[in-house]
Amino acid sequence: MTTTVSKRTTRTTTIVTEQSTGSGITRVKKVSQVMKITSDEDGEQVQRKSSVTQQTLNVVTRSFEIPPGESIPEFDEKPNSSVVQEGKDAIFRAKVSGNPKPTIQWKRGSGKSIKGAKIFFDSITKENVLKIDNVTPDDEDAYKCIASNTHADCTYTFSLTVTENQDKQLNFRTMLKKRSAPVPKEEKKAPDEKEMWEILMKADKKDYEKICMEYGFTDFRGMLKRLKEMKKKVETEAVKVLKPLEDLEGKLDSTVTFDTILELKDPNMKMQWFKDGEPIRTQFSLGKFEIKQMGTKFMLSVKNLTQKDTGQYTLVVGDKKFTVGLKVKDEPLRFGVELKPIKVVERQTGIFECRLSKKVPSVCWKFRGVEVKRDDKHDTIVSEDGLTHTLKIKDVRPCDVGEYSFSADNLTSTSQLQIARLPIQFPSALKNVHVKEKGKARLECELSSKDVRIKWLKNGKEITRSPKYNMMHEGRRVELIIDDAELDDSGEYTVVAVQDNDDQEYTCSCALNVQERFATVKSGMSDAHPQTGQPAEFCVVLNDEKVDGVWLKDGKEITDTKDIQIVKQGAVHKLIINKAGEESEGKYTFRAKGAESEAILSVADPPVIDPDLLAVLSKDPITVKAGQTATIKIPFKGKPIPKVSWFKDAIEVFEDNRTEIEKSPIQTVLVLKHCIREDSGNIMLKLKSDCGSASANLQLNVIDRPKPPQGKLEFLEHTRKCITMKWKAPRDNGGKQITSFIIERKLVGKKSWIKVGEVDSNTTTFSTNKVEEGQAYQYQIRAVNSEGMSDPLISEEISAGDPVESPGMPSQPQVTDVSKDAITITWTPPVKDGGAPVLGYVVERRKKGSSRWIPATKEPIQDNKFTSDGLMEDVEYEFRVTAVNRAGLGQPSSVSNSVVAKDPIRAPGKVKDIKVMDSTNSSISLAWDKPDSGDEPQGYILEMRAKDAKEWTKCSKIPITSTNYTVGGLQERGKYFFRIRAVNEGGVGEPTELSKGVHAMPPPASPRFLDARMPSSMVVRAGTALCINVGFSGSPPPSVIWLKDGTPTKGRETITKGPNMSQFLISSAHRSDSGMYKIMLKNDYGEKYHDIRIRVADFPRPPTNLNLVEEVPNTVTLSWDHTPDNIEDGRVQYVIMKRDASTATWYTVTDRVFGNKYTVTGLLPGRKYFFRVIARNDIGDSDPLDLKEPWYIARDKERFSLQFKEYQEKDWTHAPEFITPLKDHTVHRGNDCTMSCAITGNPRPHIAWYKGKIHISENLKYWYTSSNGVCTLTIPSAEMKDADEYIIVAENSLGKVKCSCKVTVLEKGVTIIQNTIGESPRRSKHIM
Repeated sequence: MTTTVSKRTTRTTTIVTEQSTGSGITRVKKVSQVMKITSDEDGEQVQRKSSVTQQTLNVVTRSFEIPPGESIPEFDEKPNSSVVQEGKDAIFRAKVSGNPKPTIQWKRGSGKSIKGAKIFFDSITKENVLKIDNVTPDDEDAYKCIASNTHADCTYTFSLTVTENQDKQLNFRTMLKKRSAPVPKEEKKAPDEKEMWEILMKADKKDYEKICMEYGFTDFRGMLKRLKEMKKKVETEAVKVLKPLEDLEGKLDSTVTFDTILELKDPNMKMQWFKDGEPIRTQFSLGKFEIKQMGTKFMLSVKNLTQKDTGQYTLVVGDKKFTVGLKVKDEPLRFGVELKPIKVVERQTGIFECRLSKKVPSVCWKFRGVEVKRDDKHDTIVSEDGLTHTLKIKDVRPCDVGEYSFSADNLTSTSQLQIARLPIQFPSALKNVHVKEKGKARLECELSSKDVRIKWLKNGKEITRSPKYNMMHEGRRVELIIDDAELDDSGEYTVVAVQDNDDQEYTCSCALNVQERFATVKSGMSDAHPQTGQPAEFCVVLNDEKVDGVWLKDGKEITDTKDIQIVKQGAVHKLIINKAGEESEGKYTFRAKGAESEAILSVADPPVIDPDLLAVLSKDPITVKAGQTATIKIPFKGKPIPKVSWFKDAIEVFEDNRTEIEKSPIQTVLVLKHCIREDSGNIMLKLKSDCGSASANLQLNVIDRPKPPQGKLEFLEHTRKCITMKWKAPRDNGGKQITSFIIERKLVGKKSWIKVGEVDSNTTTFSTNKVEEGQAYQYQIRAVNSEGMSDPLISEEISAGDPVESPGMPSQPQVTDVSKDAITITWTPPVKDGGAPVLGYVVERRKKGSSRWIPATKEPIQDNKFTSDGLMEDVEYEFRVTAVNRAGLGQPSSVSNSVVAKDPIRAPGKVKDIKVMDSTNSSISLAWDKPDSGDEPQGYILEMRAKDAKEWTKCSKIPITSTNYTVGGLQERGKYFFRIRAVNEGGVGEPTELSKGVHAMPPPASPRFLDARMPSSMVVRAGTALCINVGFSGSPPPSVIWLKDGTPTKGRETITKGPNMSQFLISSAHRSDSGMYKIMLKNDYGEKYHDIRIRVADFPRPPTNLNLVEEVPNTVTLSWDHTPDNIEDGRVQYVIMKRDASTATWYTVTDRVFGNKYTVTGLLPGRKYFFRVIARNDIGDSDPLDLKEPWYIARDKERFSLQFKEYQEKDWTHAPEFITPLKDHTVHRGNDCTMSCAITGNPRPHIAWYKGKIHISENLKYWYTSSNGVCTLTIPSAEMKDADEYIIVAENSLGKVKCSCKVTVLEKGVTIIQNTIGESPRRSKHIM
């Protein structure tokens, strides 16, 4: 009989990696679990390996911009990865937020459907729940919770790991047999008794008989007895109890700890805790049980005790069992702390709290007998131990005052809530008010609360609502309005506010001051002048309509009578007199408080003149002689006395030495003394008053001697024998008929006049022959009427015959030619020759600045031109000319302009070679050469003319001194013509014109591209924008033509053009947009082009039809059909991947296969493999083409035999040695940090851990284990203070070694993981 001993070990490995992509970081956690089963019989192993890859977060955005107030989905609570025992339930919960509200989907990472699972939404906890009942190994997978809205898809990946049920026994022998065909074993020789005992010591009891029969031992009973004694001896030596376990009692919801101290010979001895015979598995107890070891002290903690925890607890160490009991006490329910009355300040939070002796399933809070539920007003809180219950009443108001109760089972505790009212404040207090009498007084204030009662006090006495007092209370505003305030309303006013649950009165006071009302006159009275019997009215307007007044006449008050009315209309006060008479005249006064107005009433009648008198005056004129006095008296009537005005010929007459005006209430008199002829004319009297006007007209005629004859005495003939003259009759004959004219004469130079003739009044000419030739005379004419002779009309001097005078001035001499020794001048004859021909001219010269004139010739010059020679060079001269006739020298001419005696300067010649040097859109630069002929130019006059203009305009205000010039301010692309002339003192040269017009634009240039490194090819992802920007230059700006494959583009593109740029845009590119694009630039001076090859690509479509052929052992040849994109794109390569059927990890075999066939080598026989082919291009990877069924690599079936060497016992003792040392670690604050190393040594070394120099092996903060030579130390929830050097010391009897590492703790950051590519982390898509 043989015995097979199998060992089963499980190892779990967690690997966290981060992958960076162009759109963010993807954090991937990979959990691998390997179960290893080893058989001692043949050394064969069976492994069960599970691997789950979980992607923590994956966000695929849809919107480029998210409107304010909206957001992408976010996981407030994420589902956690779980390890669940087979047959148990797995529950995952997720809480998601976002706007719009996200939708939730649950999926498996493998693509399989989730069968038999419950998916629902918990309305109480607001969580989405996935529940899988009775999990099986098929449920082990990566699961995804996908939250989606219009802005993004947010995927959170977690894993479910299913562990095997320990109660389920595996037939490992059967598993081993399946691995391979049995190998024939050699015959075993019979062991001796010592070897037999060693075999039985390692075997199970039920296999003893079978083993003994197999090795031929017949004394089975004796062997068992001897074996039992040997085991006791061994066990006694293997386990030594230093402190035994003890029975414990505990209360509900408390924690108890079983502890014992054992000295073990073999530290690796198997230990197991049981409850009522069932093994305790801490990993599935959800924190109920906790097993600890501190050196030789072994502990079991049972937390949150319930009645179910009562029972027997057993610690099994090897074959030894230590059993103790646990009893859980159940106390009666009672209040540890009952509700207490509370008083809460208004608007604060009130808190009731009580404590129970134990947990109860349900409790109830009530207010005034009504159950209180959790809402915005109330919040109920239960402590973690479930014993303390708290009720919070938020924003306590008076309505919350009353009795509150708490009920649990049959217990009830009640208490009162009282409120401490907030004192009433006056944010806006009463203010002192000043109001005028009869005005409206408004007292108002604002309270801090609206739930108050109000009353008003005046001088401490309460006032009530009445027509006089209007009280208002709306919300928090309070008003008291007093209409038509009187003087006795002045005083102190107080508002009193009271509120419920508050005995205090809150007051606010102010003073009201009613001032006596005074008015001012806004519009006063005006004097009135009614006619007799007509009505009269006085009106006064005050600035205050509430002020009254009284009317007085001559100081006595007036009351309403039949003939007088007193009217008040608001601020307007009127006094109306129906019929005005003399008794109504007087002084009227209006008086009010602070105001007074006065006016005079007087009766006014218009002036009147007797009509008969007016008829006489207009019929017969009044005639007086010059020098006499004229008196004109006109009586009249009128009241008041009118204004008297006298007019002569419409001009008002005022008093002077000759004029007197007398006025009285009944008449007026005009007296004109010493009348003269000018006093004759129309005399008018005007009477005017406010009531009207009147006038009287008469004619006054004053007679006198006549005025002199009119005008200038005109001579019709004056010869040496006769003088004939003519004149005009006088304008005024003096009021009498002209009778004759008297003619008188005198010699020039004499004083006496002699009468030479008289003619009648009808004759106005006279001729006399009593003259001497050449004699000068003067004549005068007088008119004669009955009153006398007029003043004379005197003539100018007149000669008998024509007289001779000296000639007039010649014109100013003009210089026509100059040399260093001679100057030529010209002039024109005088306008008047003096009555005789000009005989010649006298020319004189002088040096400038001198007063001495020197004749240029001795005799008069007959010509109008003269050259003066014998001059001194570089001397400045002036000239003048005098005409001569037989009467002598005339007046000299004005002095000529000064001139220097020197040779003349010649004007410059024509400018040479004018040309255009440069031009822009607003300027043209010109250059030229100096003229060859003429004297040196001092400057240049540049002129221009626009194409459509006719006039030439100067380009500069002053001559240009250089031989180049830039004309600015031109119109872009305008055409201009230019010409230029040289200038100096000698004059202006002839113009030189530019041969053709010039355009205001840069110099002609052929087109060129500004970017010398323009790309020759571009790759664009399908669906994205194809945008090509081109910058260029050229003059004139070139035209831009876009060609695709040699033809102009047309269709979906948008082409934007500018002076120096062009943009080609297709908002969403298709594969059909691929091709050779040409950009052509062309103007009058050349053309340029550039080619860009555009390739529009997308993620390739997967290949198809994957076939496998095993042509060579341990190799597989894969063949497939090309992806359709290989034909269109031609740039596709393939990635070959493989995966062992026992793992979930894919390995890349090769990533640069351009054909559709590949041979995979290095495969292990007896293994099953999956294969995958992925197409890849410049954009990214396609979906994979997977092999649906695994491919099995056949194992060679040849038999083989093993020959073992003879075993020789060896001394295995050695000093401790580190196989794998510690490594430095960096961890984020709040995360666990685990460090481990591998140690070998025999005897087994003692392990000690240090932090710096501090021994931490027994520190409960740190978790450490030592198993099979692997030592592990874990720092849970690392803090910044945990950063230090950690040392492990291993020591046995043969030596001592140590190893150290450094731990760095970083501040925990926040990483947003976003993947815009897809769900597969291996797909890398680069989007252009």
